[in-house]
Amino acid sequence: MTTNAYLSFLAIGIALVLIDGQIIYRSGRRYLENSYGDPAAGASMTRLVTVLFHLATLGVLALISTVNLGDSDLPGVVGRIGVLLLILALAHAITLGVLARIRGEQEVEAVVHRGPRPRVEAEQQGTTVTPVTPAPGQDVRYPTAGPSLENRSPYTTP
Repeated sequence: MTTNAYLSFLAIGIALVLIDGQIIYRSGRRYLENSYGDPAAGASMTRLVTVLFHLATLGVLALISTVNLGDSDLPGVVGRIGVLLLILALAHAITLGVLARIRGEQEVEAVVHRGPRPRVEAEQQGTTVTPVTPAPGQDVRYPTAGPSLENRSPYTTP
């Protein structure tokens, strides 16, 4: 692999890692801010996870760049980019899992501090329940939504 092919692979790989990292940071920050009461704390946790993502994927990028995947330049670069994209997708999924776990822990902590919500009875909400009257010919003990298919009533075939 020539120096130009090597440098082009590194440039493309670094750009992909940085773009994906920014996507994770921006969406993760909003995701954690909604579960945390404090937006600064959610942004801080997202920043830590994003830095870990960048370090891990840039390290993998450096390792992939040293692997020999072909004698010619173009197939070698394309092969390395393919491997990088697969690993980047895996790292993205792992990072989303980490963010989801952090949010779940935050929600559990919020419930523990806040306590369970008080239960509201139906009479307090003002809802009323009206009983269902059975259709003609139905057993009153087991009312159903439609007529019996055994009698074919009120539906009949010509």
